[in-house]
Amino acid sequence: MTGITVLVVVAILAVATGLVLRSRSGAVRAVREPDTETDDLYPLLLDAGATTDSATVLHFSADWCGPCAAVRRVVQQVLDDRSDARELELDIDAHPILARELGVLSLPTTFVLDTRLQRRSRIAGVPSAAALRSALDAL
Repeated sequence: MTGITVLVVVAILAVATGLVLRSRSGAVRAVREPDTETDDLYPLLLDAGATTDSATVLHFSADWCGPCAAVRRVVQQVLDDRSDARELELDIDAHPILARELGVLSLPTTFVLDTRLQRRSRIAGVPSAAALRSALDAL
C-alpha cells in the first residue's frame, strides 16, 4: 500500500511540474539589466552579427533542436510585417560564450534587443506571434 501511495504522489508531482513548465513556455518576460552588463555583452553581440540600426530578435537554435524551426517561422511571420526590426539566429554550438553570458540554458531561447543592443525581453520556448509583436511594440 505504501508503494502505491508513493507512486501516486510522484505521478501527481510530475504532472504538476509539467503543467507549470508548459505554462511558462513561450511567455515573454521583460528584462531589466544594468548598463555594465550590456557593456560586457556589446562586443560579443556585434561579433555575432547584431547591429544598432534597428531592434533585433535574437534567437538561439541548433540543428538538433526541433522546436527551433517553429521559432524561425514565428519570427519570420512577425518580421514580414515590420521594417523596424531584424532577425539574428545564432547556433548555440557556434556561439557558446555569448549563450553563456546571456544565460541561455535551454533551446529555443529568444531575446528582443533594442537599438542599443540591450535586452528588453526574453522568451523561453516557442513564442506566439502576438506575444512577439507585443514585445517589439513595447520598444
